[in-house]
Amino acid sequence: MKKHTAAAFMCLALSLAVLDAHVIVTPRESAAGAEQAYTVRVPNERTVSSMSLELEIPAGMHVAQVASGEGFTFDVKKEGDRITSITWKREIKPKEFSLFIFTAHNPESGALQWKAHQTFADGSMAHWVGERGSKEPASVTTIVPKGGTTKAAPAADEHKHP
Repeated sequence: MKKHTAAAFMCLALSLAVLDAHVIVTPRESAAGAEQAYTVRVPNERTVSSMSLELEIPAGMHVAQVASGEGFTFDVKKEGDRITSITWKREIKPKEFSLFIFTAHNPESGALQWKAHQTFADGSMAHWVGERGSKEPASVTTIVPKGGTTKAAPAADEHKHP
């Protein structure tokens, strides 16, 4: 009986870890109209490397700058002068994660749903576009009134990954 309980617990723990392994954009709250640095945390819980991530930029948001870094490249798609998506290309090995940073001007109100499309070395994809609680949820940032209280960004290890 103890073996079955331990095995069930281990399966539950692994299931929760996989369910929690989604693309996260922080901060979770930001001030209306503010210029904000956003961090995109891209984990890889699969058995093959993650090769790229495309992040759709929500309507009303205006990207000012995408930070460059060592070991990755990025491309942007535009409609007129507005950046509508950013694609970062970097190999992220299984059980590892990468962080990408960009700066944007927030809209005056609303909730920003960050739809992301992650491509893996075997050609498979994860589409992080669903509602909270779904199998592949999109990260969300809530825009709060100027002068309102914003929550601090969660620590990089908020979602524990081995």
